[in-house]
Amino acid sequence: MFDKVIKIGMLYDFYGQLLTDKQREVMHLYYEDDYSLGEIAENLSISRQAVYDTLKKSEKILLEFEDKLKLFDKFKESEYVHKKIIDKIDLLLESYKEDEYLTSQLNKMKEILQENI
Repeated sequence: MFDKVIKIGMLYDFYGQLLTDKQREVMHLYYEDDYSLGEIAENLSISRQAVYDTLKKSEKILLEFEDKLKLFDKFKESEYVHKKIIDKIDLLLESYKEDEYLTSQLNKMKEILQENI
C-alpha cells in the first residue's frame, strides 16, 4: 500500500498538470495534504463516493500516462546513472587526491551532476 501511495504521488508530480482542476484538487488534498475521503467531500461539498471515484479515475489516468510516456521510469534511470557516476568520481577523487588540477575538475563535474539529481 505504501509503495502505491509513493508511486501515485510521484506520478502526480510528473503528470498532475494534465488532470482537470477538480482531479488535481482531490489528488492534492488526498496525497499531499493527507485528507480523508470524508474531509475532502466536506471541503468540496461533494459526496464521499464522488471523491473516491475521482481519486480512482485520476490514479488510472496517471498510470496510463506513465505506461505511454515512461517519464517516471526515465527519471529513475537517469537518477541511478547520476549516482553511479558520482560514486566513480568519488573513487577517482580518493585515488588522485594529490593532483590538485584533476581533483578540481572532478569536483566541478560532481557538482554539476548533484545539481541535476
